[in-house]
Amino acid sequence: MFRGSMAKFLCSGLPTISTDWSKWKLFFCDERLVPFGDNDSTYKVYKENLIGKVALKLDQIIAIDPSMPVIEAAEDYANKVKAAFPGNELPCFDMLMLGMGPDGHTCSLFPGHKLLEEKKLIIAPISDSPKPPPSRVTMTFPVVNNTRCAVFASCGEGKAEMVQRVLENDGTELLPAARVEPHSGDLFWLLDAGAAKNLTKYKL
Repeated sequence: MFRGSMAKFLCSGLPTISTDWSKWKLFFCDERLVPFGDNDSTYKVYKENLIGKVALKLDQIIAIDPSMPVIEAAEDYANKVKAAFPGNELPCFDMLMLGMGPDGHTCSLFPGHKLLEEKKLIIAPISDSPKPPPSRVTMTFPVVNNTRCAVFASCGEGKAEMVQRVLENDGTELLPAARVEPHSGDLFWLLDAGAAKNLTKYKL
């Protein structure tokens, strides 16, 4: 359940932990609709950096089907997610590892986009992403906020302004990352000194 630079970071750390890998399944909070061999594919990051380095089998990585048009790919992925949570109206993931873009987006949920208000779909297609490539599939907020634990990680002074806007917002600007509020779960932000330097309401 990782994305982009977050995926690369985790792929460097996960091989160092002690765990029962047979109990793991990895899903995608969002994924670009590109072939598996494309450098924009998060699936490629997992395959090249986890498989063979940990006791994780390829079929434990629940991938989108990039051969499908984006609407069908989202529907197909939603069915894969539902199959992993039989009997649950909303899937409840143990943990979602989330990144935040420079505009405050998370998953492929961008500021001002209609998908911010999506309530029915658990996995949605997006064909007009403001960040290339334009076609993606993404979890929606009903699923994101049903997780047992959501974790953001941000590093560097370049993220400091946006981190402050998200964590110390006054309610007038609810950026996508600020909408992550698990109903019955925990929310953690992992920040280095640079990313946290503008915060005034938190003890560092």
